[in-house]
Amino acid sequence: MNLPIEQRGSSKQGTGNRGHSSLQNHIQSTSSAHHSASEHSHGHSHGAAHGHAHHAHLLPGGAGGGRRAFALGILLNLAFVLLEFTFGLSSHSLALVADAGHNFGDVISLVLAGGAMLLAQRSPSPQFTYGLRGSTILAALANATILLVVTGGILWASIERFGTLAPVAEGTVILVAALGVVINTATALLFFSSRHHDLNARGAFLHMAGDAAVSVGVIASALAMHYTGWLWIDPTVAIIVGLIILVSTWDLLKQSLRLAVQAVPGNIDSSEIKEFMGSQLGVEDVHDLHIWAMSTTETAMTVHLVMPEGHPGDEFLERIARELDRRFQVNHVTLQVETGPLGRVCHLACHASA
Repeated sequence: MNLPIEQRGSSKQGTGNRGHSSLQNHIQSTSSAHHSASEHSHGHSHGAAHGHAHHAHLLPGGAGGGRRAFALGILLNLAFVLLEFTFGLSSHSLALVADAGHNFGDVISLVLAGGAMLLAQRSPSPQFTYGLRGSTILAALANATILLVVTGGILWASIERFGTLAPVAEGTVILVAALGVVINTATALLFFSSRHHDLNARGAFLHMAGDAAVSVGVIASALAMHYTGWLWIDPTVAIIVGLIILVSTWDLLKQSLRLAVQAVPGNIDSSEIKEFMGSQLGVEDVHDLHIWAMSTTETAMTVHLVMPEGHPGDEFLERIARELDRRFQVNHVTLQVETGPLGRVCHLACHASA
């Protein structure tokens, strides 16, 4: 059943069901999308009310599918690292050895991201009231950092190689790198659908896609050396691919840092949310608006609404929470209603973020 959202000068209606455009599976974590409003002081003499919409955002296939994706990716890439490193040494290919080092960094990153996903599924406790969802943000930050460090090592080794150029067994290099393209591409596809909505999935996808690109570069360099005899091609290709990975990882690092310091997630416009809240019937002012990431896939928000005409009731809170979830993907909402006159200053208003 559709529940109308009352707005000044508008007859728009919101829907009680989520119209989320996310490609991920959303598992309802409670039997009801929202809790009833509750009263508490919160340091104020007026009432406070809460509306929540909880969803657990998982990789395709749910929790089990997410675990299998990480486990399969770890096993495939660990086996390939050992193979690639061994043949890289025997064929004297710096590009192949560098790619093996890069792949090993990716295995570590997959372990971190997969572990964080498991921790995020733990239930909240009195000490960890959000559970361990925040571990997914730390894992995303670690993934970006590891990828930058490993890529930096590849670039440094490639530059040094110019002073000690050596022949490369092109046939071996091509065969091993071709296998790398297949394995890395297959692993990247495991995280393809959720890369836009989960930083950990995006990190895993970038790692694997980057490795596939490195392997393609290794094949190209081996073919070029075979037909031209130019040994400088091997380190040159390694540098070019390393720079490409560096650029793609920089954005992941910036987003991870933003979430780690509780900035507003990049896909949310706080001014639009404030405008939406202020447009509701009976709302005279909006302040103390805070929006932050609980995890790489869940967003929380608190806000104070000045409504001098009185408390709007639980149904109002239910509708607002549902609309914030549907329109802005904010799924853990706390609304505090202040029923005093507009001129009365809330002691948190002067510290408000918006």
